[in-house]
Amino acid sequence: MNLHWAVRAALTESGIEAKLAATDRLWADWQAGLLVPEPHDEAQPLTEAGRPERPELLPPKAMPRRDLNGPAGHRALIHALCHIEFTAINLALDAVYRFQGLPDAFYADWLKVASEEVLHFRLLRAHLHTLGCDYGDLPAHGGLWETAMLTGHDPLARMAVIPRYFEARGLDVTPGIQAKLRGYGDPAGAGILDIVLRDEIGHVGAGDRWFRTLCDQRSLEPTAEWCRQIEAAGLPSPRGPFNEVARAQAGFPIGEISAH
Repeated sequence: MNLHWAVRAALTESGIEAKLAATDRLWADWQAGLLVPEPHDEAQPLTEAGRPERPELLPPKAMPRRDLNGPAGHRALIHALCHIEFTAINLALDAVYRFQGLPDAFYADWLKVASEEVLHFRLLRAHLHTLGCDYGDLPAHGGLWETAMLTGHDPLARMAVIPRYFEARGLDVTPGIQAKLRGYGDPAGAGILDIVLRDEIGHVGAGDRWFRTLCDQRSLEPTAEWCRQIEAAGLPSPRGPFNEVARAQAGFPIGEISAH
């Protein structure tokens, strides 16, 4: 079976459970050797991923604050994390679908990432259920997907912006969110984020590795190229505090941040 078309089917699936099951199946089929990367030519490139009718998507500036200021804020925070993970499933699948002609190891990395994002989403959604809420009950924003689409022309740009900028930022902010959750009396939520943080270190590491590989193939200096790609995407310079331990484990040197 053509890997890219199989991934496209999962990527465009709008049903939550169907998308999760399809993503699990993709990773299993890849490991079983049932999927083969073959070139495809689509007249109109995909610009939207499948998603359920809810949550309602609002502009980022219209989103309410997600402070832990009571049960409503607690639900909003966990819901926001759910939405990030659901979007991350689509982004990992999109990297496999969109970028052709890359080594099999690239596709293996991002299919594995997609399967781990499914796990994160399921854990957070189940936790959200304990708070009397479900994914889709609250608004969310589509800024992460929209920014990723600015990199749809080039896997190097995608690796620079999604894993090396956004997911790396997730490494920085997760310990603070965990501390707030524990302080609010939600050790279970903080424990889920232990799993998320562990896996996200690997995701940032994969993105960093492929970014450097592509830079090497094009004779580009990684630090300067990363700065160029972040500016091209219209993103602000990362600001601390940084999770230096997690970033070191991912292989993303802090010196590249200070150079931007």
